[in-house]
Amino acid sequence: MRDNLGDLMREWLRKAKKKDFQAFAKLLTLLERGGTEGLTLTELRNPDKAAFRIGITGPPGAGKSTLIGQLIGELRKRQLTVGILAVDPSSPFTQGAILGDRIRYADHFNDPEVFIRSIGSRGSLGGLSAAAYLMLRAYDVVGFDVVLIETVGVGQTELEVMHVADFVSVVLVPESGDAIQAMKAGLLEIADQFIVNKSDRPGAESLVRELEASLQMGGQTREQRVTVMQTIATEGDGLSELADFYLVQKSAGKASQNRTNPERLQWEARALLRAQFEQTLEKAVSQILTPDDLLKVIKKN
Repeated sequence: MRDNLGDLMREWLRKAKKKDFQAFAKLLTLLERGGTEGLTLTELRNPDKAAFRIGITGPPGAGKSTLIGQLIGELRKRQLTVGILAVDPSSPFTQGAILGDRIRYADHFNDPEVFIRSIGSRGSLGGLSAAAYLMLRAYDVVGFDVVLIETVGVGQTELEVMHVADFVSVVLVPESGDAIQAMKAGLLEIADQFIVNKSDRPGAESLVRELEASLQMGGQTREQRVTVMQTIATEGDGLSELADFYLVQKSAGKASQNRTNPERLQWEARALLRAQFEQTLEKAVSQILTPDDLLKVIKKN
């Protein structure tokens, strides 16, 4: 069965490289279901090209989806091919998710140079399921210029995006004390950039100043200086400047370096091995029907 799965993956990958997005969608489904089997594909481990991955995170209601929808349009104006991986929250009870790829970014759904995929978080503590690592590798192989990763916005646990993205933007809004929340959630540590969206609202300039002051207090020890930009995504304000900014970051060649970065590979391994362990765990606990079974399963495992 596993051999057949590997053969299917190779077949869909071969077709996907020819811009057959139907085949690409099937490949992503197999990667999501097949776990580490995807790593048997040499091209997934060593892609010829690395897409520039932009992680866009932040609290619910910050306007991430609207901002991304506008950003797709700006990147397409610059003749770039764009992939999107939108991570939706999964139910803690069923692990199901309402996948919104046909609702988000509706203006771009029929663009042949844009591919949109939703994936459930599957209860991952980092807000990103293990399958996302493999699926993003497939975006590299198919040859996208830019991949936008929209995360679910779950606050303090949503830090894993820094291990898959080449650049992380944190979207905040003026109200609700977001600057303080950013510091509490560890977002100051993972962000390469802060985007103050809905900046036509009262308090936007104050939030920008708070963020800049917080960054100065933090010492700015990262390789790249963290920037703060303002947008009004519903009006498209600031989006052209944001797209140009991302192109400058893309030209630095960080994406290719990250694909072979040992620390990143180790984080990917942690995620994949953790997912394997959780599957084994679920299979074991499903055998518990009586109090005696509880003891047997605990001792055996």
